[in-house]
Amino acid sequence: MVIGITLTIIVDTLVQIAWKYALDGIPATASFAVVARAVAINPVFYLAMLAFAAQLFIWLRLLAESDLSFAQPLTAVSYISVLAISHHSLNEKISGSKVTGVALIFIGIYFITRTPHRTTAPAVAAVEGTPS
Repeated sequence: MVIGITLTIIVDTLVQIAWKYALDGIPATASFAVVARAVAINPVFYLAMLAFAAQLFIWLRLLAESDLSFAQPLTAVSYISVLAISHHSLNEKISGSKVTGVALIFIGIYFITRTPHRTTAPAVAAVEGTPS
């Protein structure tokens, strides 16, 4: 489960940063057609799509092992990693409000990790030919 959460956070961070790079340089006022053409020729866009597919697979595996109410809040760590990478690689500024938000995320994660990761029985796959 720890590996699944870690991979989810890493891949989600990759997706968000790839999106930013894929859209970088496209004016906010650009039409949908202009944006679509720009991303269609940008390999970073395809990296983001591949990462989305990987994220879906990892997420499905993680949810097979953990409650959604446990796993989803832990993925908030990706907000922190995106903030750090955005500051370092994209020269985005970090305000006091953002630092406060990061602190609150850490506090929330602390409390979530003090609860069981599974509070329901795992689903049993139906076997063909057996009565329900």
